[in-house]
Amino acid sequence: MNSSWKKKAMAFLACEGISLFGSSITSFALVWYITLKTGSGKWFAALMICSFIPQMLISFVSGVWADRYSKKVLIIAADGSIAVVTLILALIIPQIGTDTILFPLILAVAALRSLGTGVQMPAVNAVIPLLVPKNNLMRFNGINAAVQSAVQFAAPAAAGVVLSFSSLYVALLIDVVTAIIGIAIFVCIRLPERAAGTNTDSAFTASSDADEIRADRPDCMSHAAFTDLKQGLNYARTHSFIGILLLEYGMFIFLSCPVGFQCALYTSRNFGSTYWYLTAVEIVGFAGMALGGIVIGAWGGFKKRTTTLLTGLVSFGLLTVGMGITPSFIVYLALMLILGIALTMIQTATTTLIQECTADDMQGRVFGFQSIMYSGCLSLGMAVFGPLADAVSMRLLVIVTGILIILLSAVTFSPFRKQAEV
Repeated sequence: MNSSWKKKAMAFLACEGISLFGSSITSFALVWYITLKTGSGKWFAALMICSFIPQMLISFVSGVWADRYSKKVLIIAADGSIAVVTLILALIIPQIGTDTILFPLILAVAALRSLGTGVQMPAVNAVIPLLVPKNNLMRFNGINAAVQSAVQFAAPAAAGVVLSFSSLYVALLIDVVTAIIGIAIFVCIRLPERAAGTNTDSAFTASSDADEIRADRPDCMSHAAFTDLKQGLNYARTHSFIGILLLEYGMFIFLSCPVGFQCALYTSRNFGSTYWYLTAVEIVGFAGMALGGIVIGAWGGFKKRTTTLLTGLVSFGLLTVGMGITPSFIVYLALMLILGIALTMIQTATTTLIQECTADDMQGRVFGFQSIMYSGCLSLGMAVFGPLADAVSMRLLVIVTGILIILLSAVTFSPFRKQAEV
């Protein structure tokens, strides 16, 4: 295999990493601003719901778009739109006098940014198999996870510095600048038309894999697009392994909300209400994810991808229980570090299984369904656990969900074993 694919793949990682850095700074800034200004689980839940429900809804069609239209154009358009919306909020902030007005505006901007992410993510995941040979996918996904985690490792520290010594306005502008840089790099990358050696045995072939806009295609919201979506749903439903994988992934995301997506609220209530406590937790978590990505990138995971996935699930559940029990912030940080490694195992194995087991012409739609499971189950989790966090102990929520994640791994272990050896 010619090594030229590596240059394109690494350039793609670079532009996505740069854009992710700015987006992560803004995301942390918005979450922490709401968390520390209100101290409310309901406001926190509202922000999370606005950040993911739109992503879930748009993913019903964005997966179809990723299969039918130029992935490159979709990624650039989505990233650019997110930057424009963020810039508008940054320009409005100096004109706003009270948080009473700013809080609802933050929710609205979070929703619009979520729409852009929902369009971007299926296209990004579907681009990777175009750039990377199939036998290198697991390692490349591990490297990708390490790069993203390293970027997000730096982002909380940057967000903490910006919010402590500057303002939310500056945090928003950083996202705009990094989006421009990332788009400029991506414009220079030429994408292959189709992946070499990919799985094309699907009975549901509906469109070309070429990453070009088909001029003879009707509009994306037409009957033909609905047919494509229906074919994707039928594919996921009849492909029992993919169906089980997506369901397991959604249940995991739902149960991980208290320990993962509510960690800022958990930390502020149990250990300290300062930006630096929140920064420490995020840095350690992403350090663990970066370490996990490096390990997977060098090791490649277990021979059976499902073993990597299930090992990650069991470890994540046990660590979650430990984090709910410990009264020590240092021990909590240590467990968070290892939790990041387990999370990378779960995410990397899930993505690789989809890439390896999904037919070439269904990649965009299946990744769209994964995005739906992620954003939908996360939003449901925040809608459930956000209000619960104001009514019961968050420690109890973390412990109970950790036990349920362990049970989830036990329930899914048998069905996975019956599938093909992957």
